[in-house]
Amino acid sequence: MTSKHVLIIDDEPDICELIEITLMRMGLKTQSAQNITDAHILLETEAFDLCLTDMRLPDGDGIDLVAHVQENYPDLPIAVITAHGNMESAVKALKAGAFDFVSKPVDIQILRNLVSAATKLPEKKDTLSEKSTFITGDSVVIKALLNQIAKLARNQAPVFIHGESGSGKERAARMIHEQGARASASFVPVNCGAIPAELMESEFFGHIKGSFTGATTDKPGLFQAANGGTLFLDEVAELPLHMQVKLLRSIQEKAIRPVGAAQEIPVDVRILSASHQNLVEHVKNGQFREDLYYRINVIELSVPGLRDRTEDIPLLVKEMLLNLSNKAGLSVPPQLDQSAIDALIDYPFPGNVRELENILERALALVEKDIIRREDLQLNKSTRQSPADNDADNMDLAGREKTTIIQALDKTRWNKTAAAKLLGLSLRQLRYRLEKLNIE
Repeated sequence: MTSKHVLIIDDEPDICELIEITLMRMGLKTQSAQNITDAHILLETEAFDLCLTDMRLPDGDGIDLVAHVQENYPDLPIAVITAHGNMESAVKALKAGAFDFVSKPVDIQILRNLVSAATKLPEKKDTLSEKSTFITGDSVVIKALLNQIAKLARNQAPVFIHGESGSGKERAARMIHEQGARASASFVPVNCGAIPAELMESEFFGHIKGSFTGATTDKPGLFQAANGGTLFLDEVAELPLHMQVKLLRSIQEKAIRPVGAAQEIPVDVRILSASHQNLVEHVKNGQFREDLYYRINVIELSVPGLRDRTEDIPLLVKEMLLNLSNKAGLSVPPQLDQSAIDALIDYPFPGNVRELENILERALALVEKDIIRREDLQLNKSTRQSPADNDADNMDLAGREKTTIIQALDKTRWNKTAAAKLLGLSLRQLRYRLEKLNIE
């Protein structure tokens, strides 16, 4: 196996030597340049797998070199070495296309993690064809989204994913993770709005035994669970201000302090975050820290709503019905007639892709024949609900359905065959609803 080849650009001999020794111990070949001019010559004459550059060089700025590499060697990851605490320049480099950054004085473990991730990047040509795809579609907006995801998978920059509820923000985050160098490590999703404020610090950073009442053992947090991989902070706008401060420090220092611990623990985690809320408005209103906003929103990814890609609906319907039919034990999935397809294309989908799946799941469970018609979808086109209203209506519908099924079972003394006949369902459909609604 040929050793990976790394180009180091720094005008400080001590730093060059430190990096060279570290990388050679990792089994990598290195070459060094003291300025941008020499770096350009080496890039033209040699093949490299990674470039490491200082931000301040005698004949130019590291950002300029990042831009040069992006334009002329787009498959070559380039990381920057920044002055300690200078997050502004680090963020600027990431926005310009840098793979990642490391601060001076150089922490050897952080450097090793960076280099290890950069040299494990998959071949670009394999990014879309061989890696998992969680978002599908033939529309222009989806093809653009998939291309952007493929690019984001090739660096370590924090990404903020914006989109309506149910549009597929977590799916986009998973694709970024699975197509990148961290694919073999954990993807840890967390809904920031679902963790009680008093437990949040322990959940994120862990705690040590005896640090508070009830802490009977050491407990690793979410950052440690995602070490080497990706931490996905869904609904990040829900974080209370005190946690925003602690999160910012953990991201900047690449280290955490468990509750009750005396020392920080280094962690190697890529941060992806998402929200359906407008973070800019939250910053203006003082509900979200501006410094944290700029730290997690280095690159923004927008996931379109389903109403913005209606041409994808037939393909999504086909895939969803196949998956739902497999779960229900059907050998052949039912088909939608043209009236049903037209109704879905004309529907506003306040709940986006998630709502489409719920609609099809309901229709599949209740339809008798192999054809799903417009009326089987039970769409209410006149009411344009918010995602929250849509979720509430789905819960209300499930509650009424559960009550009706239990009443039928009571009338038939829980004879499922008789109850199914009374409800106008097949036995298979009734069994599916019993499992879905958790009716024992």
